Amino acid sequence: MGNVPGTWTVVRVTLREGLRRRLLLALGGLSLVAVLITAWGYAQLPNLPAGSSGPLTTPQIQLLASQLLILVMFMFGFVLALAAVFAAAPSVAGELESGEMLAVLARPVPRRSILIGKWLALAIVVVVYAVVATSLEYLAVGTTTGYLPPHPLDASLYLAGEGLVILALTMALSTRLSPVTAGIVAMLCFGLAWLGGVVGGIGSAFADPVTAQLGTVTRLLLPTDGLWRGAIFSLEPSAVVLAGNSAGPQFAAFPFYASAPPSLAYLGWSAAWVVGTLALAVVSFGRRDL
Repeated sequence: MGNVPGTWTVVRVTLREGLRRRLLLALGGLSLVAVLITAWGYAQLPNLPAGSSGPLTTPQIQLLASQLLILVMFMFGFVLALAAVFAAAPSVAGELESGEMLAVLARPVPRRSILIGKWLALAIVVVVYAVVATSLEYLAVGTTTGYLPPHPLDASLYLAGEGLVILALTMALSTRLSPVTAGIVAMLCFGLAWLGGVVGGIGSAFADPVTAQLGTVTRLLLPTDGLWRGAIFSLEPSAVVLAGNSAGPQFAAFPFYASAPPSLAYLGWSAAWVVGTLALAVVSFGRRDL
């Protein structure tokens, strides 16, 4: 990691700067509002009209709650990616443009320590936000409907992994591009990765190997969608997974369904992708003329 004391000094300074700019306060406040709104929505599920068969049963309510929870987690994943992009994009490029980075580099701290320290600080924010926000959402759905996902911790960690991937990508882009350009490119890549996964699922449903391969390629190029599929699987009731597997490959076209979690090999690839992208960022930043 280079100069370890210098790296952790950058971590502390970056976290303090985030607190000063009220990044955590804004994320926490908006997320709390979202949790309260969705809790009200969960509480209204028993009041939905059920038709001639009578009121909704508890299993039906919990099934609806599980699908709504997946949609809410998709929103949290998008917010997490957006927050990671807007926090990381100006962390290098913005300070270079303003001249703040020159004052930092005047001190005996290697460039790699500065970059890694900034990433570690923002990674702490990403992981804490993912765990706290999702835990509050689990509390909301469990209190109002009695439903709890099969693997809540796994789902939270998959979402955090999404954030760490997009954070590393944005940090690397910010060593060469302006803050606005780096942020736009990173979010565009995030959206294209998700869209590629959807198209790949449609290809699997219609037995088109070329289109199905697109989903595999995009998940390797940017692991965000593959990790999101892991979050979906962790949130799905076992009955939904069994029903989807029984329905055949056609169910793969549904963008909010996953038939299996990511393999250990894929998780290893995702971790290697983050490390490799950070290494490229360190090299790029080290060779940049100031």
